[in-house]
Amino acid sequence: MPETIERPLVALSPLIALSPPPRLTKFARPRPAIAVLIPCFNEASSIGHVVGDFRAALPDATIYVYDNNSTDRTVSCARAAGAVVRSETLQGKGHVIRRMFADIEADVYVLVDGDDTYDASVAPVMADVLLDRRLDMVSAARDTPEADAYRLGHQVGNAILSGMVRHAFGGGIDDMLSGYRVFSRRFVKSFPALSSGFETETEFTVHALALHMPVAELRAPYRGRAPGSHSKLNTIADGFRILREIVTLIEHERPLPFFSLVMVFWLTAALVLGLPVIVTFLHTGLVERLPTAVLSASMVLLASLSLGCGLILDSVARGRKELKRLHYLSIPAPPGP
Repeated sequence: MPETIERPLVALSPLIALSPPPRLTKFARPRPAIAVLIPCFNEASSIGHVVGDFRAALPDATIYVYDNNSTDRTVSCARAAGAVVRSETLQGKGHVIRRMFADIEADVYVLVDGDDTYDASVAPVMADVLLDRRLDMVSAARDTPEADAYRLGHQVGNAILSGMVRHAFGGGIDDMLSGYRVFSRRFVKSFPALSSGFETETEFTVHALALHMPVAELRAPYRGRAPGSHSKLNTIADGFRILREIVTLIEHERPLPFFSLVMVFWLTAALVLGLPVIVTFLHTGLVERLPTAVLSASMVLLASLSLGCGLILDSVARGRKELKRLHYLSIPAPPGP
């Protein structure tokens, strides 16, 4: 069951500069290998600042910037700031995440966007929580007083989509679409990375909840983009893509509840259409509306087929989950205290 980190862990009251206690910025164990992963597309105005902030917050970490066909100075700015720059030609954040997770070897992975909207000083806190509690994912829920930084439409959409995932897979993650997360090696190397775009954040959350991984969430400051930087997120189009991804993941990971709802739909429709025909038959012994009776019977058959599909696919999904769990367990656990 996911857990939520207590608020006192990070001081957020004024939402200004977050200064974690010294205990949280120093590891009391042999320091693990930390990789900071920054996917980028046309972020020349902010990437240098992001790399510099994370180099200051995590001085021993290796910072990787993966360029996704940028047409501005993103690559040169990242190199000048001291990052290891690589590229992924398939367009879309999901493709970049897949390449990063395949290429990079580390004990702790810090994933953050390159738009300078997340506070780098939270990263040591998140990494320390991941290692101290032997977790697989720590997510940063966005907390901001700036109305323009996190628009109302995005907040409402995120709340609806996160609610759907919590209802289907269990609670614990309030900000499912956060782009600021810390992962264990177990998570990264067992993550299938099937998405191509912004729906990859949904895939992170569902992967962790479906396999009952130990995860946590803490609230962290979120600010507006730097001048000259523009969001690549299309509220309507990407919102529908994320919704489609959620429905697909529910179908794959929870097929019995999914197809049970389909069965209920067909049965309800069959009863609405067929009940008058049944009542008439009981009173007169005649089927007066034969086409309606045939249609209702067909819907009952569809309902039965839906239930059968749900039962069969539930067994298949259980087998897939067992295989994914065994692969997850084959990866060494993160170093602990």
